[in-house]
Amino acid sequence: MYFYSAKENQFYPYELKQNYINAGSWPDDGIDVDDSVYSEFVGNMPPEGKIRISGNNGLPAWGDIPPPTKEELQQQAERKKQSLLNRADTQIMRLERIIKRNIATNYEINRLDNWELYSIALSRLDCSKVPNINWPKKPE
Repeated sequence: MYFYSAKENQFYPYELKQNYINAGSWPDDGIDVDDSVYSEFVGNMPPEGKIRISGNNGLPAWGDIPPPTKEELQQQAERKKQSLLNRADTQIMRLERIIKRNIATNYEINRLDNWELYSIALSRLDCSKVPNINWPKKPE
């Protein structure tokens, strides 16, 4: 048997009640729930696109995952931008080594130019304009 606090959206095992009380963290709200409720909301993965929320009846429920905030979208865009820049830098360094050794083909020289232009375009992206970012096309 468990104690479910809607305010905390947490389950508390009764065996540990005294420990929670001693720590001052036993919730003042909540209802008794059986093992099947606990197992559904703790023992299993949530359904696709859902998170555990406190339902209107004081019991746990599955609710929709909220969409990301603008700040979260901007952070995702910054991570994507950095990852793409790292990949571009790897390609650029590899092609520069080939050119430095005077063994580059015209195709490799052109690829270096394309990767450098791509890298410059990436570095100029303003991720604060998310979700309206016009990502440059990666060179072939």
